[in-house]
Amino acid sequence: MALTPARTMPGVLELLPLDQIAFQRMLDTIRRNFERFGFLPVETPVIEYSDVLLTKSGGETERQVYFVQSTGALAKEGTPELALRFDLTVPLARYVAEHEHDLSFPFRRYQMQRVYRGERAQRGRFREFYQCDIDVIGKDSLTTRYDAELPAVIYSTFRELDIGAFTIQLNNRKLMRGYFESLGIADAEQQMLVLREVDKLDKRGADYVRDTLTGEAFGLSADVAAKILDFVQVRSTSLDDAFARLDALGSGSGALEQGRAELKEVLGLIRDFGVPETHFALNLSIARGLDYYTGTVYETTLNDHPQIGSICSGGRYENLASQYTKSKLPGVGISIGLTRLFWQLRDAGLLGSARSTVDVLVTQMDPAQLPAYLAIASELRDAGIATEVVLESGKLGKQFKYADRAGIRFAVVLGEDELAKGVVTVKDLRRGDQFEVGRGELAKALRVELEQAAAMGQ
Repeated sequence: MALTPARTMPGVLELLPLDQIAFQRMLDTIRRNFERFGFLPVETPVIEYSDVLLTKSGGETERQVYFVQSTGALAKEGTPELALRFDLTVPLARYVAEHEHDLSFPFRRYQMQRVYRGERAQRGRFREFYQCDIDVIGKDSLTTRYDAELPAVIYSTFRELDIGAFTIQLNNRKLMRGYFESLGIADAEQQMLVLREVDKLDKRGADYVRDTLTGEAFGLSADVAAKILDFVQVRSTSLDDAFARLDALGSGSGALEQGRAELKEVLGLIRDFGVPETHFALNLSIARGLDYYTGTVYETTLNDHPQIGSICSGGRYENLASQYTKSKLPGVGISIGLTRLFWQLRDAGLLGSARSTVDVLVTQMDPAQLPAYLAIASELRDAGIATEVVLESGKLGKQFKYADRAGIRFAVVLGEDELAKGVVTVKDLRRGDQFEVGRGELAKALRVELEQAAAMGQ
C-alpha cells in the first residue's frame, strides 16, 4: 500500500517544540498584561452561522471565508449554513448582542483564539492564525478616556515582550473626514475610498497615493491631492509638538474640530496613563482600512524594523452590534495578529528558540534503582521543578545528548558512587560543569540554580 505523504497545507504555522514554547510564552505575556488591566476572558466558537458572520461584510471578506458543511449537507445547494470565523470582532458583536442583558457595562473583554481566512498561498500570509484582541464596549455611550487607556495596555504588553523599541501611532477619523470636507470631498463614500488610499502611504509611498488620487478613479485635482499628502505626512516628535501640529491645521468643520479635541484629550491622557512620550506619536496617515472605525485609530510599529508593518492596530467604533440589536454599543479595541508577528520576528532573526519547559532530566544508571529515580522526580515536581525521568536504560552519554538536544539544562545522576555517599551529581549541560549535592538538598540547590539562570537570562 502506498504511503500518504505527510504534509501541511500552505498558510499554517506548525512549530517544533522549542519554537512552540517561545510562541506560547508570547501568548502568556499578552494574556498576563490584558488581565493586569482588568480585561475578562471570552471565547467564542470557531464556527458561526454564515448569515451572522457575513452580515456586515461581503466583497473581499466573503471571497476569503471558509464555509463548513457536514457530510449530510454536501448534496444541498446554496450557501452553507455555517462558516469559520475570519476575525474576532464579528463574533464579539454577536456575543454582546446575545448576552447583552447578562453583561456588565462597560464590558472589558480579551480574546485570544485562532481565526481563518482563505488567503492566497504566499510567504508570510496565513490561513489559520492567532489574534489577540481587547475591547471596551459601552452601553449607549463610552467616554474617549478609554481610547487613551488602550495605548497603555499596548505599551505594557510590548515592553514585556521585549522585541525592540516601538511607537504607538495615533490619528482620528473625524479629523481626517473634516479635513477632506474642507477640500470639497463631502461624499461619505468618496471619503472612505480616499481614507483607504491614504492608509497605503507608508506601504506604497507618496507617488503611488498621489497618482491614484489624481487618476481616473478619483479625479481629484493636483492641488487637492498635494494638500491631502501634506496633511497625511504630519508626524509628531513629542507631545507638545503633536499639540502644535494639530493647532497648525487651522479652523475647520465640526467634524475636524471634534476630531482635534478628541486627539488632544487622548494624547494628553496617554501620558497620564504612564506611557513615555518616546513611545507614542501623532501620525495623520493612519486611517485603518476597515469601514467601522469612526474616531481614534492606532497602529504600532517597531522603530528599527518598519518593514514588518503594524504589530498592533485598532480603533474606535460607534456601534459594534447594530446588525444584531437596537441597543447602541460604542467601543474601542485593539488586535495583535500574533502568528504573523511571530513569523516576521523569527524571519528577521529577532527571536531565538526558547528554553525547554522541562528543567531537569533524571538519568538512569541502573534499572534496579528506578524507584529511587522516580522518588527524586516526585520530590522535584513537588518543589515546582518540571522534571522528566529516563525510563529506558542506555549509555549515560546518550542520555546527556538527549537532554541537550531537547533543551533540558540540568541532568541528575544517581549511580553507585553517589548512592554510597548519599549524594546526587547535577550536571549543567549548558555551562558544561557539574557539582555534588546531598540527596535531601537537591530540590533547594536546583531552585537556586534555576533562579540564578533566570536572573541572568540564561
